[in-house]
Amino acid sequence: MKPYLKIAESKMPDGTHYSLHTHDGKIYLKYNGNELMSTAMTFSEQQLADLGCQLLLDGSPTRPPHPKVLIGGLGLGFTLKRTLELVGSPATVDVAELMPPLIEWNRTHLVEFNGPLLEDPRTSIIQGDLFDIVSSKRPGSYDALLLDIDNTPDDLITSGNARLYSPGFLEKLRQVITPQGYIAYWLSEPAPKFKKCLIKAGFAVEEFASKPHERSKRSRHCILLARRKS
Repeated sequence: MKPYLKIAESKMPDGTHYSLHTHDGKIYLKYNGNELMSTAMTFSEQQLADLGCQLLLDGSPTRPPHPKVLIGGLGLGFTLKRTLELVGSPATVDVAELMPPLIEWNRTHLVEFNGPLLEDPRTSIIQGDLFDIVSSKRPGSYDALLLDIDNTPDDLITSGNARLYSPGFLEKLRQVITPQGYIAYWLSEPAPKFKKCLIKAGFAVEEFASKPHERSKRSRHCILLARRKS
């Protein structure tokens, strides 16, 4: 059996440990020793973009002249890659990423999988906390928000992410998107309590089962698609 080889690692100020590994030609990202994502399972990350950007498709009559998208969480770059494929040009795709090494790893170790996504003129990387980044934006700043930050609101990657699911922040998200815009959440499993919170915050919400891999028999992940109620 081929071993997992560690190729990079970093520790966050709160003690969270991230590491990047290669195994059998694929890349795996782990946090605190647990597998977080990999280049082997990318279907649901791409579906996040497919659902969240459905009104922004290149050539579509619903596409704004210059779509603006915010991706929360760079990960291994697959949501960003799919978003750039969908929205065409001109467009602006901001990516909020808390962990600086992950940005660097996308420029180095992951280029062979996704290409130089971070060098695309439509891409703008914003290193920082999603809460602070969204809080600084004006109403109607984005046509779509694609959020892949935690496994679920009850299974946080860092403890500080709890405020991303507060009523006050959900209201800010509702203001930041355009009237016809979408917010899409990637979740590792259904989160019915959070779905109710979104509805209470003034969103119409659809839930989609999502496979980790296109050929997977079971759809264990979940994508919530939220839109402002009229």
